[in-house]
Amino acid sequence: MPDLSQILPPYLNLPPHLSAHKYFFVCTLTVAAWDTLVLSPRTWRLLRTPEWPPLKILFHFLRIFMPVEFTIVGVAFFDTKWSQAQCSHFFLFEPICTAILLAACSLVHVIRIHAIYEKNRNVLYTMGGFLALQVVVTAICCGFYRSTPLKDGQGCIAEPKSNWVGIYWLSATLTYTASFALAVHRSLRSLKVKQLSYWKLMLRDGLNLYGSIWAVNMVNMLFWFIIKPTGPEDPVRTIVTSMAAVLTASMTMRIILAVRGSLAKGGSYAVSSSSNPSRSRSGNTTHVLSSARVGAGAGGAGTGIPPGTNPVLSIGRVGADQPTTYAVPLGAGDKGGADWDGKSSVGGRDQKEGDIFPVESPVEVPPIPEGVRVTVESETDFGGYAKEKN
Repeated sequence: MPDLSQILPPYLNLPPHLSAHKYFFVCTLTVAAWDTLVLSPRTWRLLRTPEWPPLKILFHFLRIFMPVEFTIVGVAFFDTKWSQAQCSHFFLFEPICTAILLAACSLVHVIRIHAIYEKNRNVLYTMGGFLALQVVVTAICCGFYRSTPLKDGQGCIAEPKSNWVGIYWLSATLTYTASFALAVHRSLRSLKVKQLSYWKLMLRDGLNLYGSIWAVNMVNMLFWFIIKPTGPEDPVRTIVTSMAAVLTASMTMRIILAVRGSLAKGGSYAVSSSSNPSRSRSGNTTHVLSSARVGAGAGGAGTGIPPGTNPVLSIGRVGADQPTTYAVPLGAGDKGGADWDGKSSVGGRDQKEGDIFPVESPVEVPPIPEGVRVTVESETDFGGYAKEKN
């Protein structure tokens, strides 16, 4: 019986590691295509928002750049007519484009971590330092790649000339390790302000996204520094690199979409720190409920509000001429059991029954003939961003 390796063409007669590399790259392309389709509705909603902060620009850059890069790399990898002479002029495309992709992802992490730590300069300098180191290291390492010496038709793969070139990915992994650690620390610190189960805490702050990025980059590190290739034609060290880049970009885009409220200045955090030094005491605030609750929310005689009209909650500082007016629907139950509503910056917050929202009330608020006056101490945050109520 003849040996099949002597009969099969080179693009079918693949070494075990190269065959595994091709299968894994198919999985990578599947993840990239699936991610592109799944995020299309949310991308459209984000695109329609009027403002263009850095996070929104980076999101749309990653959204386009990632699938385009790996579609081109896939063509060079699977095209059986792609010769090694062509590959010698093309192999740097993937490491250079991936370095740009990782830099954009890391910039998102720097902006977001800086925002959740309430614009702390030490956090900014730390994350910015990791980003600068990553950009310099990846740029230098791109000059130490070579084309894997494969047979014509077996694909075009870029691989490092030496094992130390793995610092290309080590620098990015350090950035995502710091990002993950700081995100977890910030979440645990928020428990002192508001108690929450660990599961809800993870979903609220997107810790699963940070953790996924860290995990896939750590697995990539194992292939770079622990698994040894069998020869110069063995691409085993770069098997996971494409998947690591795709998942890093995918999870980073979801970190942006998970931001609650506006994306300006990196977005806000779900819980404001009670130790924020920029806070100061302000004066008292008076809340006036202008109508007593009658039945199911209908107005009554002497209240100044027609029957069937929701009561009006006026909130304003003592001595203010025109208090802000809010409509409070009475039929809604207490939402106090919901610790986290899961709303992101995409599409805004829908006004549901029970929500409090500003209105131009047609009902004139009477001079408090009856009702309840509540005076409470309040704190004003002069940090330049608005706290989000939970």
